[in-house]
Amino acid sequence: MLALCTALAGLLLLLPLLGNLLSPYWWQDLVVSLSVTHRVYRCLRRLQRCPPLTLLDTFLEKVQSHPEKALLLFGEQVYTYRDIDRRSSQAARVLRDGVGLREGDSVAVFLLNVPPYLWVWMGLAKIGCTMACLNSNIRAKSLLHSLGACGATVLLTTPDLKAAIEDVLPSLQQKGIRVFYLSAESPTSGVEPLQGQIDAASEEPIPVAFRANVTSKTTALYIYTSGTTGLPKAAIITHLKLCRMVTMLYICGVKAEDVIYTPLPLYHSAALLIGLGGCLEVGATCVLRPKFSVSQFWDDCRRYHVSVIQYVGEVMRYLCNAPKRENEREHQVRLAVGNGLRVEVWKEFLQRFGPIRICEFYGATEGNTGFVNYTGKIGAVGRVSFIQKMFASFELIRYNVERDEPVRDERGCCIRVPPGEVGLLVGKITRSSPFNGYAGDRQKSEKKILRDVVKKGDRYFNSGDLLMLDHEGFIYFQDRVGDTFRWKGENVATTEVETTLAAVQFIQEVNVYGVPVPGHEGKIGMAAIRLKEEMVFDGEKLYTHAKDFLPNYAIPRFVRLQDALEVTGTFKQCKGQLVKEGFNPALIKDPLFFLDESEKRFVPMSPQIYSSILDMKLKL
Repeated sequence: MLALCTALAGLLLLLPLLGNLLSPYWWQDLVVSLSVTHRVYRCLRRLQRCPPLTLLDTFLEKVQSHPEKALLLFGEQVYTYRDIDRRSSQAARVLRDGVGLREGDSVAVFLLNVPPYLWVWMGLAKIGCTMACLNSNIRAKSLLHSLGACGATVLLTTPDLKAAIEDVLPSLQQKGIRVFYLSAESPTSGVEPLQGQIDAASEEPIPVAFRANVTSKTTALYIYTSGTTGLPKAAIITHLKLCRMVTMLYICGVKAEDVIYTPLPLYHSAALLIGLGGCLEVGATCVLRPKFSVSQFWDDCRRYHVSVIQYVGEVMRYLCNAPKRENEREHQVRLAVGNGLRVEVWKEFLQRFGPIRICEFYGATEGNTGFVNYTGKIGAVGRVSFIQKMFASFELIRYNVERDEPVRDERGCCIRVPPGEVGLLVGKITRSSPFNGYAGDRQKSEKKILRDVVKKGDRYFNSGDLLMLDHEGFIYFQDRVGDTFRWKGENVATTEVETTLAAVQFIQEVNVYGVPVPGHEGKIGMAAIRLKEEMVFDGEKLYTHAKDFLPNYAIPRFVRLQDALEVTGTFKQCKGQLVKEGFNPALIKDPLFFLDESEKRFVPMSPQIYSSILDMKLKL
């Protein structure tokens, strides 16, 4: 017995050494896997109770444990956990008793980044209503479409968005949608102000009976897709999905003592669910900013003693492109959580602003699978550990970019790609990893489902993203399926070309896309470029750089200079309209350039060059 115990003790002592030999990340893999498992189990256990314990209950528990702790910092305003609880109860009473809302109703919120966003969210949750988060930048047709998709009969907004409301108010009234301002007075006829009633309402707790029928499958929120192409879609966020999404900050190591800086729009899942929701989950403090500001970013971090920052899309590039300051490394930020950070920006950010731990993650608002890069490996969007591989519910499958469809074998099933090869990410749809789809349009939900992937009859969520898993278990984002294009028999990943061209001295931002050319198969590369201030376009330098670092088929043949590159509210570059406009100098007012191989530079685009391309007299 003694010998056995000694042997077991020796084995335990050897485990770390063996783990390091097998994988240098084994200990992190183990710790994170156990942490995720514990959190998911806790989430499921709480939601299975009767009544279930949702994020609202997590918030109320925090109110009980530290009522006077600051939850939200906004400018000079400070809102404690108790403040938000009381104000949300007041809002819940007015919305139920005054407006007439009942459990199960959908309510659209059309708000900027303001504190009412949080107490309206918690207030609606207290009476069992679903909150639809409308993009505050949409107008007219998109606004009406978004309201129709979620089935809301009530719209809450503020006079800040008065012009957008008045533009569609007759249509809203015709559809029976009531509009209310969260203000003391209303500057718009037909829109009632609610703030006075809310201020006068009781702060007493709201009876649980008002939300008695809420379950884990109940829709908690509608979060709209960014709308890079087409009209926004309302992704269904159930209480189960919400519970999982708000654990991201916890997985990344955020504690109750942290102060999280969120300058991103609250209508998007990154800020609302991961940022603000994550604060509720761990009991931390959130600094909310009306909108992202490059010049104020680090000043805000110092002012509020921020320890965790959120980023998305090109935010980090904007910070790196800002003029250097002597005190830009003087801050308390230890962690950055977000997605969309490119390799060259990642390196520059760390070099310039100090040893900040970056926790990059991958996931779609409506998706059923995701990854977290908890090791800090530069460029990776996540890690698939040896433990996760055992329970993996995702696949990377071979994809035909030209035909825009997965490649299938003789059985009609998809083909897995080996490590090191790019494939389409698909997530298996199961009871524990469901795809809830979009509100208001079953067809759009159905289009995101791939069938017969591994075996006949299975169903997978189509992410629309191309990723690559390396031999160490790190996973890398490559491109969107619609962004990747095929030219001269080769697949061109726009993100790779953008990363390469961004290194050119005079380029501030670049957006690469493929455009069709009459008489040619596939699409040819084109780049929309924003120049750095007081710098000019140099066609020869761009040609030389592209030739040095890109294969010939990937070099953009056309360049379009723009004063500003259009992006969504979450800083995703818009390509759809640029593709439609193509490279016709008669239609485009921006400066256009064409890659002239004979002159070894990009030359101004002319009607003569355009005609020669259409007549196939110029070789592309």
